[in-house]
Amino acid sequence: MQKEHLALAVDFIEDLLSKGKYAVVREQMVDMEPADVALLLSEFPEDRLPILFRLLPKELAAETFVEMDNDQQELLIRSFSDTELQEVLDEMYLDDTVDLIEEMPASVVHRILRHCDPESRRTINELMKYPEDSAGSIMTTEFVSLTADMTVEDAFKRIRRTGIDKETIYLCYVVNDSRVLIGLVSVRTLLLSDEDDIISDIMESSIVCVNTLDDQETVSQMFSKYDFLAMPVVDQEHRLVGIITIDDAMDVMEAEATEDMEKMAAIMPSDKPYLKTSVLETFKARSPWLMLLMLSATFTGLIMTHFEDAMMACAILTSFIPMLSGTGGNSGTQASTAVIRALSLGEVRFRDTFRVIWKEARVALLCGVCLAAANFVKMMLVDRWMMHNPAVTIAVGAVVCLTLVCVVLCAKIVGCTLPILAEKLRLDPAVMASPFISTIVDALSLLIYFRIATALLGI
Repeated sequence: MQKEHLALAVDFIEDLLSKGKYAVVREQMVDMEPADVALLLSEFPEDRLPILFRLLPKELAAETFVEMDNDQQELLIRSFSDTELQEVLDEMYLDDTVDLIEEMPASVVHRILRHCDPESRRTINELMKYPEDSAGSIMTTEFVSLTADMTVEDAFKRIRRTGIDKETIYLCYVVNDSRVLIGLVSVRTLLLSDEDDIISDIMESSIVCVNTLDDQETVSQMFSKYDFLAMPVVDQEHRLVGIITIDDAMDVMEAEATEDMEKMAAIMPSDKPYLKTSVLETFKARSPWLMLLMLSATFTGLIMTHFEDAMMACAILTSFIPMLSGTGGNSGTQASTAVIRALSLGEVRFRDTFRVIWKEARVALLCGVCLAAANFVKMMLVDRWMMHNPAVTIAVGAVVCLTLVCVVLCAKIVGCTLPILAEKLRLDPAVMASPFISTIVDALSLLIYFRIATALLGI
């Protein structure tokens, strides 16, 4: 729903509520998508939320509830009667219930579990035992299973009998008596087959599946690679225990992308929306990294102190330090961003390190020479001729431009190697992004700059 349409809808419904036209409000919301209803409800004050939610049909209410943020869910649960809570839980899929329980305070969790039937409670407890970032933690146990000796007619009977409670029925999984996954068949294949065809004759036996302990980010990448709508999840004995659907995989992709962006900006990852994160929490997320980066910048100060005499002998050199440091940091960030993306997509491995360095080195030389040539022209035309600065000599220009080539080369090599080394050490490559690259490159650029200056200018 677009912002302008959302604002109009809120005003319209507010007007209807003020006139007591609740039936009309219900008619307005009943044809909307659950995500749009959740977005609409988020625009109303907390005291209006339970009233509006109770106007929704039971199934739409449950689907909308899943799309709401944690604070709204907690508010509604506390306002629900036991019957209302039971109705919502009955319409929710188990993986959504698990996600809800993980985000709620203990008092709310006890109430939710109290209204779950014993079988659901047992399944929820099993799902919650899996590691937080594993495939098992995001799978659902609600899927359609078939046996190899069934006919197509039998399969349709099973789907009609059990499918109403399943998260997806498009893909059906074939298991043996021990629940070992042996194949899968789509509803499309069933529809195009004869009723007396045997499932073992029409199923696909070559199956891509994941283990319950596989990393959820790896699983989400497999969805992108294979264009799956659902992925079967098996245990150590290859028994089918659940499936992961595309909507859950997309949630993982979004969460992982957000986490990588925060790490690349030197911020501790947070799972709360920006406006709902307190000032103190934001401070705690940012200050450790800023402190670390500030202390690491001490090396830059030590280098400048070491070459203090050189700076005093040729003061004009100081004015070009920000340009060199900025260009080096930008060059390193470009390389690190490209390599981090390639690592996340599986395009680059540790064994490709030297290929990556060789490529970035050639790119760096081309970029460095181009930048140096443009900078030399700028120094001679603008700094020396237009601004009448006699201290900007050809020798000084040569020092700055030669340094620029070396800094870009070093920055790109540092930028491309650190993320690869981080992944080899089982660290998140996103940590080795802009802030760290810039800090390292700042120190290197000063060291290179003054070494070249002392060698060429004799200072």
